[in-house]
Amino acid sequence: MRGGLWQFGQTVTKRLAQAHKKAVTRRCFSSEGDLKKTALYDFHVANGGKMVPFAGWSMPIQYKDSIMDSTINCRENGSLFDVAHMCGLSLKGKDCIPFLEKLVVGDIAGLSPGTGTLSVFTNEKGGTIDDSVITKVKDDHIYLVVNAGCRDKDLAHIEEHMKAFKSKGGDVSWHIHDERSLLALQGPLAAPVLQQLTKYDLSKFYFGQFCMTDVSGFPCYLTRTGYTGEDGFEISVPDENAVELAKLILEKSEGKVRLTGLGARDSLRLEAGLCLYGNDLEQHITPVEAGLTWAIGKRRRAEGNFLGAEVILKQIADGPSIRRVGFISSGPPARGHSEIQNEKGENIGEITSGGFSPCLKKNIAMGYVKSGNHKAGTKASILVRGKPYEGVVTKMPFVPTKYYKPT
Repeated sequence: MRGGLWQFGQTVTKRLAQAHKKAVTRRCFSSEGDLKKTALYDFHVANGGKMVPFAGWSMPIQYKDSIMDSTINCRENGSLFDVAHMCGLSLKGKDCIPFLEKLVVGDIAGLSPGTGTLSVFTNEKGGTIDDSVITKVKDDHIYLVVNAGCRDKDLAHIEEHMKAFKSKGGDVSWHIHDERSLLALQGPLAAPVLQQLTKYDLSKFYFGQFCMTDVSGFPCYLTRTGYTGEDGFEISVPDENAVELAKLILEKSEGKVRLTGLGARDSLRLEAGLCLYGNDLEQHITPVEAGLTWAIGKRRRAEGNFLGAEVILKQIADGPSIRRVGFISSGPPARGHSEIQNEKGENIGEITSGGFSPCLKKNIAMGYVKSGNHKAGTKASILVRGKPYEGVVTKMPFVPTKYYKPT
């Protein structure tokens, strides 16, 4: 029996790695010779990181342990991710908030200094250009991070609108933080480990908050957020200090926090029901369809002065024609573009992300279905390689989130 279980585990681990590598490769935007390297590239290689192309960068998909083990360790102990391929930028000037609110759906003006929120950049049709965590540092300083694969289009979009805004007398400028690296420390040990490296009292620092503080003497931007559903932090640190800070974090955890790659990062965010741009969010998907209506502030709905507002506000009033939902399914794990059918065999939608959950030991997925088929408990068939398998609409997150919030 033990031998059979071990063999099953090895097979699942191999399939997870293959699936995640295929998914990562699909999202590559450059050839091997053109790949950028983060400040931690040599550190990854020295620690056994298996490097793959991702959004124009050479990034670790996993290390010596399996994707299954890495996922579980993050939830039980902690993980350290290099996310320096993502693009951090600052907007400054007395008009930086009204400028940004023309491009995103969030109530940025309503944020208290030192707090942030997930928001969405929209186009004229209400579709999603990108999702981003946006933080109000001060009334005249906004810090945000955009996805690596969206960097070029995001920056071009922001720059185009900034030129028009400034030509009318608006006071706004920007700085792209290419001189800094970004580390994500996630899991139950994140706060205890990080507290050993900073005098800042993390017990009073809650989910969504931001500060500028020293971490082991390095000037860092610290945000209590992440992409795993666990408690954790994103730490922006000068490039020249990135490797040393990564080493210190791993040392302070006494081996319990591990370097973790893109494979487990994808499993973790899927278990947490979080969208991946390019899979679950696209230029033709609105925030309402994606289940992100909560990110559209009450004042923003009343004013409607953002790109695509007419489409989005109509969907809020009338309901969208499609909705993002979660699934638990039988058979092989569903993958992106797997067809979803109702019990009559009629096409009702498509899977956008799916895989085997290392924590739940079940197949999980998310996708879009026609409204009316989105209620939890609704049965469906999911086609994998042309063969139907049972699926059921399931509430997300699949694994309960553990964000650190005031009690």
